[in-house]
Amino acid sequence: MNFIFISPNFPVNYWQFCKELKNNGVNVLGIGDCPYDELDLNVKENLNEYYKVDSLENYDDVYRAVAFFTFKYGRIDWLESNNEYWLEKDAMLRTDFNINTGFKTEDMGRIKYKSGMKKYYEQAGIPTARYHMVDDMESAKAFVKEVGYPVIVKPDNGVGASNTFKLHSDEDLQKFFEELGPVQYIMEEFVDGRICSYDAIINSKGEPLFESGNVTLVSIMDTVNNEADSYYYIDKKLRDDIRDAGRRCVKSFGVKSRFIHLEFFRLLKDQDGLGKKGDIVALEVNMRPSGGFTTDMLNYANSVDVYKIWADMIVYDRVTENYKGEHFYCPFVGRRDDRRYAHSDWEIIEKYKVSLCMHVRMPEVLAAAMGNQIYIGKFKTKEAMDGFLKFLLEPETAENT
Repeated sequence: MNFIFISPNFPVNYWQFCKELKNNGVNVLGIGDCPYDELDLNVKENLNEYYKVDSLENYDDVYRAVAFFTFKYGRIDWLESNNEYWLEKDAMLRTDFNINTGFKTEDMGRIKYKSGMKKYYEQAGIPTARYHMVDDMESAKAFVKEVGYPVIVKPDNGVGASNTFKLHSDEDLQKFFEELGPVQYIMEEFVDGRICSYDAIINSKGEPLFESGNVTLVSIMDTVNNEADSYYYIDKKLRDDIRDAGRRCVKSFGVKSRFIHLEFFRLLKDQDGLGKKGDIVALEVNMRPSGGFTTDMLNYANSVDVYKIWADMIVYDRVTENYKGEHFYCPFVGRRDDRRYAHSDWEIIEKYKVSLCMHVRMPEVLAAAMGNQIYIGKFKTKEAMDGFLKFLLEPETAENT
């Protein structure tokens, strides 16, 4: 089996996908823009061959790399990056090289465009926020009159929380239109809810091989726009309503042979047209694993190896290991360099050295959304996890210095 992995060196933990593919006997071929000599040893050891391009942004460069591997090794069976940023380019390459094991260009409308997702949520029977495709001030004001402030505006085809804003007034709306560029924006009514996710590895029949989920305690939009601390956690047990909503979306969106991260709101209060407090409302689908170190967190929380489960899905379409380990709450905290905290890095390590699973610097490209210094732990109880979050995020004050 020939598998092309796009950008195997970034995110920094994605070499583990390549490792498990190679362990399963796959011919793993990497394409990236990092010089070979600068690749991490783990990346080098888990690729059969690497093709360096000048830029992954240049489609012609990447096309030629795929053509070279096709000429040298024969038909390409799989091509994947597991990265939101490259989803459309992955689909173009699959389309051009007739690789039938993933989404193609014609599928992008429903999985990359927020407006395109609405129809499939409706088919799944899951409510979504009312929306308006941003065109002019007059129609935007008419929409605001219907739903009220605040409203959320974001690129219809965007990555993460980039260029996502909450508008609270006509003044905010006016400023938004003054700075509006050529990108198509979608405007949605504000949903007062906590973000929860359905993270799953789905086989070729649309069946889950692995299921879990996280709870976001501060939204990425607020983290980026307000430079807030980043913190969320993998739930010890996936809630039944999230599992049900996730599975219905998998069916409606036609998900097969993928690692996915689907986001929902859990309403914090009754909201007209959406539901009662505690109900589930759709946010957006992400047809790739959750970013950063969340894949490692899924392992810590569930006593599994999602890299292997994914590779087993690719090769065998099933799970080959019997995972029956203990489950935990697994929190993530991203602290910022420009903030002062009550407790030092050394104090954190000393206090939580038994529970701390990971303690590293976040790559600069992800720091805006995730923080600079990250801490990941695992705890048997929510009370212990809450204590961890409070200890790490307590700000420095005159009383505790």
